[in-house]
Amino acid sequence: MLYGTLVDLVPYGARFMARDHDWWNSEASFWGSMGDLQPMTRAQVERVHEEWRPHTGPRTGVAFGVQTKDGTPLGYFGINWLSYQHRVAELGAVLGERDYWGGGYGTDALLLLVDYAFETLDMRKVWLTTISSNVRVVRQMEKVGFVLEARQRRATVANGALYDALIFGRLRDGWPGYAAMVAALGLHPR
Repeated sequence: MLYGTLVDLVPYGARFMARDHDWWNSEASFWGSMGDLQPMTRAQVERVHEEWRPHTGPRTGVAFGVQTKDGTPLGYFGINWLSYQHRVAELGAVLGERDYWGGGYGTDALLLLVDYAFETLDMRKVWLTTISSNVRVVRQMEKVGFVLEARQRRATVANGALYDALIFGRLRDGWPGYAAMVAALGLHPR
């Protein structure tokens, strides 16, 4: 478990999986998948969960459930893919509970995840991709020190319009640590 200021990152288990059907069929999934909202039945969600069961071989990612300090499930943040050899990791996130958007919960979860990637997994770089119309995430990336590294022009279609894919990266060099970032951003318990 990773303990934060507003949220904790915990193993992604049954409490979170029980919310996946709602989250994957919501606006949160639209933003988390760069505009690729494909409605899913409960049976389809269960098949995805079955595919997630532990496999043998090297781990290529790690999923965390995001919960408030009182244990309310909010969504999931994780490392979608990593390379131990190159010490790089691609991050992914869905904050499924819209009532918690804009309150610092996603930022706290992201800071915990970045700190975990750098300090525990010894990654030297993390990155994530978002759709250019996702102004909340673009602002968040800039606020927490990610740099726009690439723009894939007209890479995705959302609501019938073409949008760019934006790739933001952060290097371990210059990472001041979780506590320093929380202080710099003024995050405080609610």
